[in-house]
Amino acid sequence: MLLDGESWKDFFDSFQRDAFRLETQPKYTMPAEAESLARFLRGEPKPDNHNAAWHRRVTGYVDAGKGIGRVRVVRRPLTDYQRYQLAWGIPGNIMAGEDIRILDLTDQVIDIPSDQDWWMFDDSSVVHLNFRPDGTQINRELIEGSSGPYRRWKQIAVENSVSFAQYMKDHE
Repeated sequence: MLLDGESWKDFFDSFQRDAFRLETQPKYTMPAEAESLARFLRGEPKPDNHNAAWHRRVTGYVDAGKGIGRVRVVRRPLTDYQRYQLAWGIPGNIMAGEDIRILDLTDQVIDIPSDQDWWMFDDSSVVHLNFRPDGTQINRELIEGSSGPYRRWKQIAVENSVSFAQYMKDHE
């Protein structure tokens, strides 16, 4: 089943305990971020309200006792988009309450799908985020069947990743 627009937002907001994303794409081409990414690449300062709508949602989840986090997969050299995320996106998300870890696969291979983004909600519902090679999202697809493999991949990703702060310290 495909989820879009309000049905996606309603589905996302209905999780009870935790939401986890495996984020694998080297870049995302999203119209809402185009100007912000261009500003970053020009060396301009980050706007004060950068990603404010997402931060409000994350804070709301955390205030309601829910956990939200992700593992961001990277390979060096980082893409412009990944540098943008690390500098402008992730720090604010963490301040809002999101737990974000970095999994650097430059020099390692681990047993997870390293090219498929997905969200898992309450360790039971999985939604694939499908993208074109240029990073444009095609759709969001609710996956039928067992979430067992995704729970295992989540565990492997978390165990092999480091905190955002540690990653940044290691790659100064």
